[in-house]
Amino acid sequence: MVMIMRIMKFGGASVATAESFHRIAEIILQQTDEEIVVVVSAMGQTTDELLTLAKKVHPEPPRRELDMLVSVGERISIALLAMALSKQGRDAVSFTGSQSGIITCTNHSQANIIELRPKRVREALEKKKVAIVAGFQGVSKLGEITTLGRGGSDTSAVALAVALGADAVHFYKDVEGIYTADPKTHADAQLVSEMSYEEALELTKKGAKILHPRAIELARKNGVQLYVRTFKKDSQIGTVVGKGVLRNAVIEYEGEN
Repeated sequence: MVMIMRIMKFGGASVATAESFHRIAEIILQQTDEEIVVVVSAMGQTTDELLTLAKKVHPEPPRRELDMLVSVGERISIALLAMALSKQGRDAVSFTGSQSGIITCTNHSQANIIELRPKRVREALEKKKVAIVAGFQGVSKLGEITTLGRGGSDTSAVALAVALGADAVHFYKDVEGIYTADPKTHADAQLVSEMSYEEALELTKKGAKILHPRAIELARKNGVQLYVRTFKKDSQIGTVVGKGVLRNAVIEYEGEN
């Protein structure tokens, strides 16, 4: 029997408050897939607040220690989401980037993923638990905590999809999908229901921040579809990037730069 897997990614806006985690838990519980992996960002402005704090202590903090500090944000989110799911009767287990087997290069603050070894994630799925993974972070070949740079949680989600053999990643945002312009500032912006990877990348070059270009590139290389929809209401409206693509036979990561 082929198991159906769903990879879900929730950004900082979707986990801005303690109450937000109950809403995210509701969305997860609505899914009928047998295996669910959830990638979560830090709450709201947590990463910015930690960076500001670091600058108050040291104007040019060592990048290793900066990674150690800012990686705390995602760890808070994954633990709180696991608690919210537990309250609603769903078994879940949280993993840091290193615990989930995200192996990176040694470049602190801007690390690239070079390998995934999601053994513990697979074990959790086999036990019918929701696996909750901290986005944005991993561990270097030298055993050091690393972070992937701004928007790195998007890349974490796509990389896990590649490693686990999932066909798609579902991104939950504070907008209903990808628009022709920022709907928060342009009343005439139109929702785009489907687009190619190339079209999505072109939008990022024009300043769109709905998906990180590294995540789109990784998805394109490996034939992973990207769905973008809102967490604010129950709706199937959204955007799919790369509809109809076929999975490549060779898994490609980001290199060792």
